[in-house]
Amino acid sequence: MAVWIQAQQLQGDALHQMQSLYGQHFPIEVRHYLSQWIESQPWDSVDLENPQEEFKAKRLLDSLVQELQKKADHQVGEDGFLLKIKLGHYASQLKSTYDRCPLELVRCIKHILYTEQRLVREATNSISPVGGMMDSMSQKYQQINQAFEELRVMTQDTDNDLRKLQHHQEYFIIQYQESLRIQAQLSSLSSLPPADRQLREPSLQSKRAAVEAWLTREANTLQKYRLDLAEKHQKTLQMLRKQQTIILDDELIQWKRRQQLAGNGGPPEGGLDILQSWCEKLAEMIWQNRQQIRRAEHLRQQLPIPGPIEELLTELNSTITDIISALVTSTFIIEKQPPQVLKTQTKFAATVRLLVGGRLNVHMNPPQVKATIISEQQAKALLKNENTRNESSGEILNNNCVMEYHQTTGTLSAHFRNMSLKRIKRSDRRGAESVTEEKFTILFESQFSVGGNELVFQVKTLSLPVVVIVHGSQDNNATATVLWDNAFAEPGRVPFLVPDKVLWPQLCEAINMKYKAEVQSNRGLSEENLVFLAQKAFSNGSINPEDYRNMTISWSQFNRESLPGRNFTFWQWFDGVMELTKKHLKPHWNDGAILGFVNKQQAQDMLMSKPNGTFLLRFSDSEIGGITIAWVAENPNKAGERMVWNLMPYTSKDFSIRSLADRISDLNHLLFLYPDRPKDDVFSKYYTPPLSKPVDGYVKPQIKQVVPEFTTANPDPSSVNPTYMEHAASPAVSHSHGYGIYPPMNDPMLDTEGEFDLDDTMDVARHVEELLRRPMENQWSGQQS
Repeated sequence: MAVWIQAQQLQGDALHQMQSLYGQHFPIEVRHYLSQWIESQPWDSVDLENPQEEFKAKRLLDSLVQELQKKADHQVGEDGFLLKIKLGHYASQLKSTYDRCPLELVRCIKHILYTEQRLVREATNSISPVGGMMDSMSQKYQQINQAFEELRVMTQDTDNDLRKLQHHQEYFIIQYQESLRIQAQLSSLSSLPPADRQLREPSLQSKRAAVEAWLTREANTLQKYRLDLAEKHQKTLQMLRKQQTIILDDELIQWKRRQQLAGNGGPPEGGLDILQSWCEKLAEMIWQNRQQIRRAEHLRQQLPIPGPIEELLTELNSTITDIISALVTSTFIIEKQPPQVLKTQTKFAATVRLLVGGRLNVHMNPPQVKATIISEQQAKALLKNENTRNESSGEILNNNCVMEYHQTTGTLSAHFRNMSLKRIKRSDRRGAESVTEEKFTILFESQFSVGGNELVFQVKTLSLPVVVIVHGSQDNNATATVLWDNAFAEPGRVPFLVPDKVLWPQLCEAINMKYKAEVQSNRGLSEENLVFLAQKAFSNGSINPEDYRNMTISWSQFNRESLPGRNFTFWQWFDGVMELTKKHLKPHWNDGAILGFVNKQQAQDMLMSKPNGTFLLRFSDSEIGGITIAWVAENPNKAGERMVWNLMPYTSKDFSIRSLADRISDLNHLLFLYPDRPKDDVFSKYYTPPLSKPVDGYVKPQIKQVVPEFTTANPDPSSVNPTYMEHAASPAVSHSHGYGIYPPMNDPMLDTEGEFDLDDTMDVARHVEELLRRPMENQWSGQQS
């Protein structure tokens, strides 16, 4: 169902929120009459942070105006006349409003569509009971909204009490002036004759006594009103603080945690619109109460009455200032984090945002934000309020940016688009720590003037930890540091402490999240895959998942110590698998064609029970970013015996020459993908189409793959097409005798384990191609000689 149809069915507060999206900047009538057209346009394809996208936005604006004008022109009859005039007016209005800033129109419509979808989703959830109850998220939102309604009522109540107090105080002052006038009249009686004085004095004395008695009573009443009002303000501030704690210490912290996990490939952290709406409501409530407290203070100064009220008002003022300070400083956040693996001399971006938007008029004096890179030690000192002014650990170019207020969305943010880390100053490293384990952070700082310069706040926020590299070869290890930090950082930690050891299931969750994100697949790591990884990480042979449930893995085991018998760490091996799968194997992984996480012995056990020609794909144990084909076939040296063969692992370099599917197609002895799927059923949709016919008399050479032992029973080396690329096979089980087809180690393309060298093979291929280009008679004469 179209979003607009559902949006029109909203009720109560949701309907009010939806209606508030519209106004002069985008009339609701335009949304109504062009609803289908608006929802079908590619608004999300426009990058609002890229000024070069303005051309796209301009085309969308022109199309919108044309559609609106077309709609207006189609209105006929008496009923359509007014609508025709109205829609034509809106077309002109939108054109004049956004012609110079078409990106703002896109920003406005994206905000409207996103908010409508959220409101519809929330409304759908609230009326679709799960077991007769709303989900916890809806309940939480409802509680927050109910608290805001209570605060609104309390704030209105104290505002009414304040008006009454002011009215009573004004009347008190009038009566006090009357008392002074009576006193002046009594004083003036001394100048009158005694008879006149005696005549008038009793009446004035009586009046004075009555007025003074009233003033005494009224002073006590005023004092009580003031104390009652102060108590009500105390309760309001307590509730404000509690509501602010829920929003800032629960909801915002959870958003930041989701943002951190998104850095590991977790689900997107979600938009900030709901949080901003709450923070704006908080700002409004806090500011209204602050203004009320200041008015109460002004009334006390106008009419000082001895009592505890002065101390109470001072305390209230201090409390409300603390609350507003916490709100402003905590809602200065990083909406878009800088890259966590940061390469020097490379452009990068970040966005900071103030979630109170325009509610406190911060944008009336646009703040400037400065970005600085600081070390872990400097970040610790900063959070302890130790003086770190002007200290940094490097130089960032283009590190100043002014915060801009977007009227249509109500966002106040600064977009750093072209920062670059020019140089970095490293600290002395501890023990075995490498440069890729050293953490920095980008500090963003500014100064905000709140409420027309009534209050000024220094604000700072730190990015997620970043690891600085100077060469792409460091990326792998830097990513490991970032992944470990993102996965296992505790909220409110001292920068940037992480546990040295974690439970194996915790790491499984982290690497599974990373794997699915990198490969962009819904197919994650199965329990069998994770057992294989546990065997590799702990050098353990157990196949029972429960045996690893309570085991811990240390950072050293993860990415500092090499795996037994290898020159690479567990993470380096796993990252190589991810990289290979992401670049070359994603469709096959998604199809379930790659078992991958299987060792050589397991592959042999699985294949020996299957017919000849059955094969599987597994990641190489011995090579980073390698995958091999294992298949079962007859042993050419022993009649009636079958064995499992393994091709030398393919790497990205191989697949950049010829794809996995084409290589499998080349090898006719591979028949069934384990357990029993015909290979063409699985891979044929990925085969490269046959070459076209020769052009201009030239035939294009083609590289294909051949395993000589499986090409023919008695191969004649001269008969093998020289343009083929030969892959030798290696038996899974070693034998003391040589093969019946070729001597085992006479082939220069085989290593000691019968593995294949791609570079040598390509050299042979190039040499043969060169021979083919020579005149035929020269080749024969060369052989005869």
